[in-house]
Amino acid sequence: MGRYERVLLKLSGEILAGSGGFGLDLEAVTNICSEIAEVAREGIQVAMVVGGGNIMRGQQAVQKGMERSQADNMGMLATVINALALQDSLERMGISTRVQTAIEMRQVAEPFIRRRAIRHLEKGRIVIFAAGTGSPYFSTDTAAALRASEIGASCLMKATKVDGIYDDDPHKNPNAKRLPFVSYHDALTMGLKVMDAAAFALCQENQIPIVVFDVLKKGNLRALLVDGSPVGSLVSSEPMDD
Repeated sequence: MGRYERVLLKLSGEILAGSGGFGLDLEAVTNICSEIAEVAREGIQVAMVVGGGNIMRGQQAVQKGMERSQADNMGMLATVINALALQDSLERMGISTRVQTAIEMRQVAEPFIRRRAIRHLEKGRIVIFAAGTGSPYFSTDTAAALRASEIGASCLMKATKVDGIYDDDPHKNPNAKRLPFVSYHDALTMGLKVMDAAAFALCQENQIPIVVFDVLKKGNLRALLVDGSPVGSLVSSEPMDD
């Protein structure tokens, strides 16, 4: 897949919960950050968007009667908690990190300013974008596609617990086949659950390839970004040369 100079890494909140499934597992946070720190030391410019599902799942709250905007606001605040945990872990590893939030809270983090974020990346700092888009009704997947577009990322890395995109649920169907490449069009028409339609469409419009990979397998991030190994599945207009 080749080496990317500047990437946007999308992490789900659930990955930070570890085996517990809820809350923050600091060991899981440390393990993820050690992988990220390794590629940052190789000169890759890394920005991140993190979800908040390990603390607050807005969809479930809405199903139980909570007003959608209120639930989404709570979910966005949950992403800030996760972003601060990631920042703390990375900085203890000696990696300079900035958190920028779409909801202003200057005592905690910088407000999102595109040009400042790009400047941080150019200086070798990791930038973690928190609070989604700052507006309800938008997922953190859409926030990731938006921020990737704004900073001119060469790739959006969708970190998951599975090793790519499958034609069926691999947890339910042992015969499900992994798809090394999926076009933007097919990703939308197939209704893939890897990211929502708005995120796929935004990446297609701005020609930002999406790599879906297993972030829990040690060394995968380095293999993708430093070694250029064909890990996971690629969503793009056309396959890339290895």
